[in-house]
Amino acid sequence: MGVETTNLYAAFVAVALDQLKQGGQLIAITPRSFCNGSYFEPFRRFILEHSALHKIHVYESRKQAFKEDDVLQENIIYQLVKSQPQPATVRISSSNSPQGLDALTRDVSFAEVVLPNDPHKFIRLAVSDEDSDLAQRVQALPCTLHDLGVTVSTGRVVDFRAQDYLRKNPELGTVPLIYPNHFNGGFVSWPKLGAKKPNALVSIDETAALMVPRGTYVLTKRFTSKEEKRRLVAVIYDPERIDAELVGFENHLNYFHIRGAGLPGDLARGLALFLNSTAVDLYFRQFSGHTQVNATDLRNLHYPTTQQLVSTGRHFGDVLPTQERIDQVVGELL
Repeated sequence: MGVETTNLYAAFVAVALDQLKQGGQLIAITPRSFCNGSYFEPFRRFILEHSALHKIHVYESRKQAFKEDDVLQENIIYQLVKSQPQPATVRISSSNSPQGLDALTRDVSFAEVVLPNDPHKFIRLAVSDEDSDLAQRVQALPCTLHDLGVTVSTGRVVDFRAQDYLRKNPELGTVPLIYPNHFNGGFVSWPKLGAKKPNALVSIDETAALMVPRGTYVLTKRFTSKEEKRRLVAVIYDPERIDAELVGFENHLNYFHIRGAGLPGDLARGLALFLNSTAVDLYFRQFSGHTQVNATDLRNLHYPTTQQLVSTGRHFGDVLPTQERIDQVVGELL
């Protein structure tokens, strides 16, 4: 049918929209996952090109709405009108659950919902004035990752594909293999003996492309559990703590690097503090209503300058500062 999509719910909405007459309305209750990420970009472009977005309602609690279905992400209700010009504003409302009678409602400029200069067409949902103020402050930051000369990539080691080369514990001829379970207090703590996940990757010609050279890297989890308070969790891979010339990052991680190698120490620490701040976590949730943190999402953030990040990184010594201190330092950048 010519609909490019990676998910059945998005396919269903696209086909339904395609069947409507001009001026016809579509109301859908779906997961929020289509609002961000590269997989859903064709779907976002399709609905924005073929309809006008009038209203969006957000259920903020994953535990209250559709809890009997063990839903992993937030759900939204949205109204699309086929082949109509986009109104200047979109009505955004939110409540904790379908039973909630105290919905918060505000009319938001469409240019705040889909930023005019956003190449990926993320749909951002600032449900309160405070959210809108935070979004403006984060979006006012001057740099992209490209401006910083920094790249974020997904970990190269897909463990089920590299099964033959994984080792439970470090041994001769292996390199560290880092999983999210190695995150501890703002740093990577390796090895984690007795854990379910392997700790090492055999270093041979077949695995050479899966490893990166010794250096300082910032790592974030790609998936967080429903119970975790934070969506963004960042740590430092510090080569002073792990004696290895090569390292493998598992596919459930994102890692920040410069042309495949490590970052300067203070820059890495500043970047980790920035990502671990409450403000950035709350801003991230405006366009991400599920438990994944994709590299595309991290590229789409705005960042302070290199100089500001380096200066911020000097507040991060051998231990991760308290959340209150992180928020104070990053708050000054905003």
